[in-house]
Amino acid sequence: MTIAVLTYKKELSEVEKSLQEHRIYLDKYYSSGKFIASGAQTPRIGGIILMNITKEEAQLLIKEDPFFRNDVAEYELIEFSPTKYQVGFEQFIKR
Repeated sequence: MTIAVLTYKKELSEVEKSLQEHRIYLDKYYSSGKFIASGAQTPRIGGIILMNITKEEAQLLIKEDPFFRNDVAEYELIEFSPTKYQVGFEQFIKR
């Protein structure tokens, strides 16, 4: 499992220009089961994507993100192995 921490490199007005394409990108990987949750940080300085993939796979997928392609955000990828979680969350853990 990997957490992508996105930090915006540009003003929100520039982020907004890529937002619709970014959402289409997210939908693609929600459909495939690779993304579990995502959203904006508070305050809105970037975003978070919880991914059901390895860090190596995430490094490849983020290259498709319009935020990456348009140099809108930088990414920190953190891979971890959940050992404790709420009942029901096990369906999101890649074995």
